[in-house]
Amino acid sequence: MARRGPMSVRWLAVPLTVLALVGGAAVGVASAQAPPIEGTEHLSDEERAVVRRNLDRWRRMTQDERERALERYRRWRAMTAAERRAARENLRRFRELPPPERQRLLADFQRWSELPAERRRELEEAYERFQRLSEERRQRIFQRWHQLQQLSDDERDRVMRNWRRWQRMSAEERAAARAHFRQHREQRER
Repeated sequence: MARRGPMSVRWLAVPLTVLALVGGAAVGVASAQAPPIEGTEHLSDEERAVVRRNLDRWRRMTQDERERALERYRRWRAMTAAERRAARENLRRFRELPPPERQRLLADFQRWSELPAERRRELEEAYERFQRLSEERRQRIFQRWHQLQQLSDDERDRVMRNWRRWQRMSAEERAAARAHFRQHREQRER
């Protein structure tokens, strides 16, 4: 029985020593960590690490700017490697543009960002339809756009008024107008 006492104390001492070492190390790690950074409570560990690497910028940002930066970071992380390469290439090409061209693109992007979501969706759908056209049809559209740009302001206004009127016509009215134009053109060609 005398022998059992010291043996059980030894067995108890080993786990206590291990706990003390582990607990001491945990306290050391916890005290070595930086204090929490304002606005990072809801972030993942990876996002907090990015904030720590860019702490000065983070502290200068407003809450809205922080949220936009996090949204862009999360979008970047969700991209495939190919999408990231394409984004880097686009940024490189943008930086190589002359300053007036960069300003024009930024102004265009600002206008795009200010459009209502419904209008942006309509324009995206129109662009997708345009991309599905044959190359020949797309070239004709570009050619006509260039011709429109060459018109005087008065002529361009007249063309645009006619276009809006055409857009308001029913399918039957358009068919009748096409037949009228065709007949008129045939008479002139004779």
